[in-house]
Amino acid sequence: MSNRTLPLDERLYDYLLAVSLREPPVLRRLREETAKLAEAGMQISPEQGQFMRFLAETLGVRRALEVGTFTGYSSISVALAMPSDGRLVACDVSDTWTQTARRYWKEAGVADRIELRLGPALDTLVALRKEGTEGTFDFAFVDADKENYLAYFEECLKLVRKGGILAFDNVLWDGRVADPKDKSDSTVAIRKLNDALAGDDRIALSMLPIGDGLTLARKL
Repeated sequence: MSNRTLPLDERLYDYLLAVSLREPPVLRRLREETAKLAEAGMQISPEQGQFMRFLAETLGVRRALEVGTFTGYSSISVALAMPSDGRLVACDVSDTWTQTARRYWKEAGVADRIELRLGPALDTLVALRKEGTEGTFDFAFVDADKENYLAYFEECLKLVRKGGILAFDNVLWDGRVADPKDKSDSTVAIRKLNDALAGDDRIALSMLPIGDGLTLARKL
């Protein structure tokens, strides 16, 4: 028995995957292809992808927003849980990485549910509001440049409906957020987000030690 979250060594992590992971073959192939990239560490873990799919199914997500798409693992995870007429707006700045995402969206059969918008995500989020979509999204997942996390939060909070969920990745930042000697821009930015969310009465909050840390915020 334990009154705190257990640390996962390799043996326990492998056991967790063995008894709980139901990864579709298309996602496994995407994960294996992405693992060959120098930036492979940017991809979410498979158990986190499954959790996000579970969450999207439970919430009945029909409209989703993603800030930071990379090669498409998280967008496919969420889109697979959406109905055929659902819509996920994916924001990214890289045409190179999202070429892989587009290829796997098609293979996964979800390409018609995903709209890719290339360009600075803050510009895209502002444009979405100007298009009249404020308060219409059920779910938003943020996994992009950490320096803009607080700005992404404010924009996504406007776009998500009351009762909708915002999810922020990398909030534990490989433990660096708890190291006061780490003053790097990304670490400081994540600390600022974590501190801001902790005291924000516009949301209900839960930080989960899954992957590199995932914060869920429900809009009140």
